[in-house]
Amino acid sequence: MNDSLRSTFHGFEQIPLREYAERAYLDYSMYVVLDRALPFLGDGLKPVQRRIIYSMSELGLNAGAKPKKSARTVGDVIGKYHPHGDSACYEALVLMAQPFSYRYPLIEGQGNFGSSDDPKSFAAMRYTESKLTPIAEVLLGELEQGTVDWVPNFDGTLEEPSWMPARLPHLLLNGTTGIAVGMATDVPPHNLNEVVSACVRLLDDPDATVRDLCEYVRGPDYPTTAEIITAPADLVAMYETGVGSVRARATWAKDGANIVVTALPYQVSPSKVIEQIAQQMRAKKLPWLEDIRDESDHANPVRVVLVPRSSRVDAEQLMGHLFATTDLERSYRVNLNVIGLDGKPQVKDLRTLLSEWLVFRTDTVTRRLQHRLEKVERRLHLLEGLLVAFLNLDEVIRIIRSEDEPKPVLMPRFDLTEDQADYILETRLRQLARLEEMKIRGEQDELAKERERIAAMLASKAKLKKLVKDELLADAKKFGDARMSPLVARGAAQALAETELVASEPMTVVLSEKGWVRAAKGHDVDAASLSYREGDALLAAVNGRSTQQVAFLDSTGRSYSTAVHTLPGARGNGEPLTGRFSPQPGASFQALATGDHDTRFVLVSSHGYGFVTRFVCLTGRNMAGKAMLSLTPNAKVLQPASVGGVDSERVVAVTSAGHLLAFPLAELPELDKGKGNKLIDIPKAKLGTERVVAVAVVPPGGSLAVKSGNRTMTLSYKDLDAYVGARATRGGLLPRGWQKVDGLASE
Repeated sequence: MNDSLRSTFHGFEQIPLREYAERAYLDYSMYVVLDRALPFLGDGLKPVQRRIIYSMSELGLNAGAKPKKSARTVGDVIGKYHPHGDSACYEALVLMAQPFSYRYPLIEGQGNFGSSDDPKSFAAMRYTESKLTPIAEVLLGELEQGTVDWVPNFDGTLEEPSWMPARLPHLLLNGTTGIAVGMATDVPPHNLNEVVSACVRLLDDPDATVRDLCEYVRGPDYPTTAEIITAPADLVAMYETGVGSVRARATWAKDGANIVVTALPYQVSPSKVIEQIAQQMRAKKLPWLEDIRDESDHANPVRVVLVPRSSRVDAEQLMGHLFATTDLERSYRVNLNVIGLDGKPQVKDLRTLLSEWLVFRTDTVTRRLQHRLEKVERRLHLLEGLLVAFLNLDEVIRIIRSEDEPKPVLMPRFDLTEDQADYILETRLRQLARLEEMKIRGEQDELAKERERIAAMLASKAKLKKLVKDELLADAKKFGDARMSPLVARGAAQALAETELVASEPMTVVLSEKGWVRAAKGHDVDAASLSYREGDALLAAVNGRSTQQVAFLDSTGRSYSTAVHTLPGARGNGEPLTGRFSPQPGASFQALATGDHDTRFVLVSSHGYGFVTRFVCLTGRNMAGKAMLSLTPNAKVLQPASVGGVDSERVVAVTSAGHLLAFPLAELPELDKGKGNKLIDIPKAKLGTERVVAVAVVPPGGSLAVKSGNRTMTLSYKDLDAYVGARATRGGLLPRGWQKVDGLASE
């Protein structure tokens, strides 16, 4: 660095950029942690909240006063104590006034302060008015009694309290949330009576464990009547470690056939829940629900009405599904990370937190008593001098009249201190004339007794502890209330399976030659008469139900599956299966089947090989499919034949040359996948020209429909005796004119 630059930067500290950045970031981090995001254990307030409460008290906005514009309060706060944005300051004020956000609101608001449906919908601060609530007196009541340290404000022109002398553990009463640098806090609100009871137990028994204290503090108490369903053991573990989670669930009741939700979990918006449910209804994932209405009003802040499709709908099962899939049930993180009495942030268990607060409260009461004792002693001292003046009134008056500087004369003459002499000289003559010795001595006696009482308390830990306890119980009696959030032991909600959410309806799945699929309602659908895209036509159609799966087999023998209810309706042309699945290049879809998992089918190739398999084997890996039927070169997949499961069923196969063979189903193996065994014999010389056309399974008493062009020939189970043979034989030849078979159907 040259000399000119050295002279320019003379007196400045020179440090590496890395060190400067590290120091600056650490300073910022500590500021965020200590002065913005985390609450102080003593009063449970963040700096902005503390400054708002103090500023409102300075403006005279106590519970009995007339409210003033919120803009006036915000202006005082940011102008005198909190030089930050007015919108953030106003939002902090609004939060302390919302009864759905704070368990014990510290501010009473007039005007639009938001709603549980939209907490951010509050009016601008120029339109609203506010003042403190009665319970704010718990924070402010002892402020001027020597209980806190005062520090200069940001510009050094005023003083503000470092903390509030809270008479109750406000940190637990209203809770708080905050995100600092590298740490966060999530303290849930609690019931005042329960917290005070735990404090009293800890005063009486300093060795009480967290489990002992949990007999009183049974869990958080949110400003909503929604249930807390976390297991008691989990709540105890949460209070023992200072971290955990709490699960809350909406409350509901039957109103005739309807279901009425009467309370939502903490900070859950009714409109958001309604939108979540409506979204499922639009996606056809809630067929049990007919309608949803929001009937919330001023008298009923939460009233969400669910209208089931019928009275047969299981309300418990439906609500269990909604609890699992919407914000009707919600989990809240708990992290008791606060700034302790040592000024350091730390995650504290319940016992540590209450113990430290009791130390804070005891110190506050001690400072208050000492402050009062000093005032009493000063007053006694002044009264003692005043009594001397009263007893020697004529002499005092003479000295005052005759001396230019009466104080130096009065002090040695009557053995007075400087304070006593000043007090006598500042007393008006007419007051002195009215004074009576008895009144002075009476006040002295009362103050002497008070001094003895205060001194006794300060000298005795037991008496000091009793005073703290009595004041806690008095405040609990004045401000305490019943628990709002009931603690109910319930199991975790379970979402219903997709098939359970779909109404079971008869469906006909239609597959076209070019691989387009759709599903029509009912089983009496004439699939051939449906409209198809130009150059396309019906390939196959199967009957099933909306709750079932449907499987498709492609020309490589791979199987793909999807839910029937997800297929498009029959009004249009459907959708291509290539949009759902990813078959190999050049592969085409050739067959389909649907049924329950245990439904059995005969899978056959056009070269006459096949086996029996269960439908569940056809389902599984959807996109890429799964290898199912091993094909010989140039073989095609035939439409699977459903097996009824009755003894003596016959498998019937027919070739393009008119050869038909019937044999017992038991002769075919049951496989998960593979090539299978030969069903009917086709001579090698004819494999290029003759192939298996169709296969069917005919039960005893059933019949077989043989389709040839527009004609159908029906063969009874007994008629098939003429074609019965051993598996893999040639079979019998159909009558002349019926040897060109288009398909078989079991009836």
